[in-house]
Amino acid sequence: MRVHVGAAATDEEAAAIAEAMAEHFGVAVDVYAGDDDGTAAELLASAEPPAVEHPLDDDLGPTDRERALRAEIDDILQGGPEKYRERLPDRGKLFVRDRLDLWFGDGGAGGPGDADREGAADGVRFEDGRFANFDSWHPNSPDVDEADPGNRLPADGLVTGAAEFEGRDLHFMANDFTVKAGSMAGRGVEKFLRMQQRALKNGKPVLYLMDSSGGRIDQQTGFFANREGIGKYYYNHSMLSGRVPQICVLYGPCIAGAAYTPVFADFTVMVEGMSAMAIASPRMVKMVTGEEIEMDELGGPDVHAKHSGSADLVAEDERHARELVADLMSYLPDRAGETPPRSDPTPPTYSPDGVDELIPAAPNRPYDVHDLLDRVADAESVLELKPDYGTEIVTAFARIDGRPVGVVANQPTERSGAIFPDAAEKAAEFIWTCDAYEIPLLYLCDTPGFMAGSQVERDAILEKGKKFIYATSSATVPKQTVVVRKAYGAGIYAMGGPAYEPESVIGLPSGEIGIMGPEAAINAVYANELAEIDDEDERRATEDELREEYRRDIDVHRMASEVVIDEIVAPSRLREELVGRFDFYADIEKSVPDKKHGTIL
Repeated sequence: MRVHVGAAATDEEAAAIAEAMAEHFGVAVDVYAGDDDGTAAELLASAEPPAVEHPLDDDLGPTDRERALRAEIDDILQGGPEKYRERLPDRGKLFVRDRLDLWFGDGGAGGPGDADREGAADGVRFEDGRFANFDSWHPNSPDVDEADPGNRLPADGLVTGAAEFEGRDLHFMANDFTVKAGSMAGRGVEKFLRMQQRALKNGKPVLYLMDSSGGRIDQQTGFFANREGIGKYYYNHSMLSGRVPQICVLYGPCIAGAAYTPVFADFTVMVEGMSAMAIASPRMVKMVTGEEIEMDELGGPDVHAKHSGSADLVAEDERHARELVADLMSYLPDRAGETPPRSDPTPPTYSPDGVDELIPAAPNRPYDVHDLLDRVADAESVLELKPDYGTEIVTAFARIDGRPVGVVANQPTERSGAIFPDAAEKAAEFIWTCDAYEIPLLYLCDTPGFMAGSQVERDAILEKGKKFIYATSSATVPKQTVVVRKAYGAGIYAMGGPAYEPESVIGLPSGEIGIMGPEAAINAVYANELAEIDDEDERRATEDELREEYRRDIDVHRMASEVVIDEIVAPSRLREELVGRFDFYADIEKSVPDKKHGTIL
């Protein structure tokens, strides 16, 4: 470093300046007298920086300060009071740190084990907010005179961070049930919100491992109704919806506010024997309505898998829940706008040669559409969602030649595949989710149409049916429709018929498209005429003749002849045909009218 001082400076002053600056900046310093014009300056003094001694053996180690911090972290990682940890096995559930090891560490391969890196599972990249609420409970805090073992609040009962799961990065949150039954309070709420807001910014999936009794009622001031309080969860859920996949796994009775996270998530997994969710606890239900009911009967897996439709999948235990989520995520991109991950193609479980034999000629005879999928989709690639809800329609992820697709298929074994309100709602939500995450749609149509009757009207068949049709109309992902057999009434509209701009509508030789089926048509048009025929044999012969005439009119060959559908495909070539069409139309561009949004969903 070159320094210039006034011409009147003495040698002693220049030396002092040189030594001071060399020590401060750690570089050699030359002090000159006079202006820095390159000629008149005179060197007065020089100084070298002091030598730094580097010991041959680096014996530096943690200080007392660091050791104290590590001890505090170890204490936090123990969770709530020991007596609550001891009760977890009786409930069939893991301690939250062991749960994270199951999801992100060695526990995922061989069972819950000891996590390393200061209590973090190998796949946990980092954790935020371990010291949340530290000042309120830990004896090392200057604000706490005595530690109260019964009031331990480590991490404020919520673990949040980032992790690697099945080779992919995601955000996660996990309630610690040993801390006041996983209830939420001010600091935990703040951690939850930060995690969601970061996911909005960086576009990575979010995994919610829920085991919460709801808001901490005795500490609600400061987090319940605030702008950045617990209510903001659901605003953030709404903003994240369709932006990144949100997957929720329930491990306990999630009540009130805690029950909204699973229903806001794109996919919810419940666990047999431990999961439940409800707007209010059994005690509150009894107080409000007088009804006495157990938690499982109020909001257990059976309720939400079969009746409400809020549970997409039900796991046998914690390990099975992880397996289901790993399978589910294999069909999903990290964020909206990305292409879903492809896998290596595999042949179907059974040969496509048997497709035609599988499908009965009579439109009212049942067959299981899963058997059809086993001859079209890649082997072991079908993951059905909500299998026990709205069973007249199957909604499933599958792969065709390694490509993820969303399957919407009528199920002829369930009331001939007629579309009931629950099935319509299930299909609409599934289509909407597939469209959000760029997953192409495959419709397998075999339905007599929407169900009629007073009960389905009370159950909102028109309202839920319009949502189904709206979702099909608005989806901009590639769509392929197969008329497998009967496509009657408005059923063909909801199931991606020609008017709904699928990339292709192809038919099998068993296909029929019409306003209604032959039996209904004969009854509607010819009832009076047939009633006038007294001879039973003659009447039956006339019915058969009218039936066959009507079936010729709605036969798939007539539809192909009039170019209503694009092609009739040999059933044994159905898989091959779908592979080619999904490949060809993979990059198709479609849009909806320029508007803020529709009003149907």
